[in-house]
Amino acid sequence: MDFPITRLRRLRRTETLRRMVRETRLHPDHLIQPYFVIPGKDEKKPISSMPGVFQLSIDHLVKEAQLSAEAGVPGVILFGIPSKKDKEGSAAWSADGIVQRATKALKDKVPGVAVIADVCFCEYTDHGHCGVLVDGQVDNDETLENLGKQAISLAEAGVDIVAPSGMMDGMVGAIREALDENGHEQLPIMSYAVKFASAFYGPFREAAESTPAFGDRKGYQMDPANAREAMREAALDASEGADILMVKPALAYLDVLSELRETFEHPVAAYNVSGEMAMIEAAAKNGWIDRERAILETLTSIRRAGADMILTYWATEVARWLNK
Repeated sequence: MDFPITRLRRLRRTETLRRMVRETRLHPDHLIQPYFVIPGKDEKKPISSMPGVFQLSIDHLVKEAQLSAEAGVPGVILFGIPSKKDKEGSAAWSADGIVQRATKALKDKVPGVAVIADVCFCEYTDHGHCGVLVDGQVDNDETLENLGKQAISLAEAGVDIVAPSGMMDGMVGAIREALDENGHEQLPIMSYAVKFASAFYGPFREAAESTPAFGDRKGYQMDPANAREAMREAALDASEGADILMVKPALAYLDVLSELRETFEHPVAAYNVSGEMAMIEAAAKNGWIDRERAILETLTSIRRAGADMILTYWATEVARWLNK
């Protein structure tokens, strides 16, 4: 019935009523905390474009992950910055690699946390691209073999999930085959199935020291204008054995995230990326917006669009707010 019989404001009248009819809920279980890990000891280097985020040596990583776990955040995702880089990014599959060592430390000191490892090479190559270069271009099929080696190394170190992010065709299938052939058939794959060539990655590239030495990544990351292609990408990864499908970035692609949720039965993740964070932090620093409200509204919008899990640099802080 129409107004005045129907008055939608009736259920907005008090905070308790609003809580009772709230459609979308944000919980610490929905959050994943990213960390950038560097060699050395007692290193905690601030990232200028990401307030409150640091490059951490393993001893500091363990302390921060303990705080995340205490706040109720169930998982962390690790990005490693090696001491040496080469043209293939071979440090990515070293048994003594930075993420491999970090994983072992977390499993020893924070055993309840789920450790997710990014599987890519941009942090490890001396040219900053996500795979093997042939004639100045990333060679898709040669890169697949290296992705398998990296995934096996990370599995042997004890990670709970591998997360390939390089947008190579066939990456999920290659990783699934490599894992299964080496006794890791139980290890899940969280695929960056829909990763756009976005302007919102800038601060991350500072944090991960992964800016390409030349060119860009538009030849393998997706055109921001394409939504139908996103569904094709996700369908391919699902057919190759992906256990979780991710959309990255989140905010500029909520329509894609929503369609992915409607199309697939898989758990869906979304990455609230560095540039999205930096915009809110900068506006809040200038007093233009209420920081806490803006962060919670942002993450709730990602949940409302369909994300089962959200990778966000605010995960630990937000979990504390939600637990108040």
